[in-house]
Amino acid sequence: MFDSRFRNRNDGFGSRVRTKPERTATCPLATSAAPVTKNKAPEADTNTEKPSMVRQVREKKPKMKTFSIYRWNPEEPNKKPYLQDYNIDLNDCGPMVLDAIIKIKNENDPTLAFRRSCREGICGSCSMNIDGRNTLACICKIDDSSKPSKIYPLPHMYVIKDLVPDFSNFYMQYKMIEPYLKRKTPTKIGDKQLFQTEEDRRKLDGVYECILCACCSTSCPSYWWNSDKYLGPAILLQAYKWIVDSRDEYTEERLSQFHDTFSLYRCHTIMNCTKVCPKGLNPAKAIGELKMLMGGVRSLPAKNSSTVGPTY
Repeated sequence: MFDSRFRNRNDGFGSRVRTKPERTATCPLATSAAPVTKNKAPEADTNTEKPSMVRQVREKKPKMKTFSIYRWNPEEPNKKPYLQDYNIDLNDCGPMVLDAIIKIKNENDPTLAFRRSCREGICGSCSMNIDGRNTLACICKIDDSSKPSKIYPLPHMYVIKDLVPDFSNFYMQYKMIEPYLKRKTPTKIGDKQLFQTEEDRRKLDGVYECILCACCSTSCPSYWWNSDKYLGPAILLQAYKWIVDSRDEYTEERLSQFHDTFSLYRCHTIMNCTKVCPKGLNPAKAIGELKMLMGGVRSLPAKNSSTVGPTY
C-alpha cells in the first residue's frame, strides 16, 4: 500500500504517476490551529483529459523546397534549354540533393535524365553543378533555406540530355596518358608482387583517391577555353600518379607527352580545381610538381624494379 497523501495523476504520456500534494492546513506542521484529519481518503482525480488526446502526435507542417533543374531534350532540337521547377516536401525526402532528384524522377517527372550509381561519393557518376558549385549530388546536403536550388549539368561540356554531360573528350584524354602500370624489367605475371616501400607508397596519398568525376576540370577556365588541347586538372593528376609511382618505369616517356604549350602549361594556377574537389584533393599541387619535373627543378622520382613475396 502507498501513502494516502500521494495521489494518482496522468503524466501526459498515458501512464500513471504518484505526485505528492501541496502542503495544506491539515498538515501537522502547518501553523493553523485546525485539527489534523487522519486516514483521509484520497481526492478524486480531476484530470479529465482523454488519453487519446494525450497520445495524439502532431503532424509536421510541410517543409517545401523548390528545385530548378536544367532541362533539354535532344528529341526536341528546336526547343531551347530551360529551367523547370519542382516543389518537394523535405519532411518526406532524404537529406542529400540526389535524394531529391530521385524523388522527383520517381514521383513527379519520369522523363528527367541524370547519372547516379553508388550514392556514397565513390563512383563520381552524379557530378553536376549545384547552386553554382561543381560537386557530387550524393554528398551535397540540401540547403534548408527557402531559396530555390538551381541544378545544372557540369559546365562547358556538351549535354546529352538534361543533367547528363558528354564525357567522350574527357575519357579520350584519360586514355592518352596510358593509365596503367608500364614496366621495362621483365616480370612474370602472377609470380611475385612488385616491391614498394612504405615511403614510396605515401607518395601516392592524395593522388590515388581521384574518382574522375570531372568536377575539377569543368571548373577550370583554362579547360573551358582549350579542352581540345589542354588535358585539365583531373587527367594531369592521374598522369602524375603514374610518374611518381615507384613501380612504373616509363617516367621519361610519360613526361615527353607534355613537351608542348597546351597539354600542361595552359594551367594558370587559378585554383578552382582544388576548391571544388569533392574528395578534398589538390590537383593544382600535382600540376605544379609536373611543371618542376619538366623544368628540371625536381629530380626524377626513384624507381624500384625488384619484386617480393612468395611464388603463387
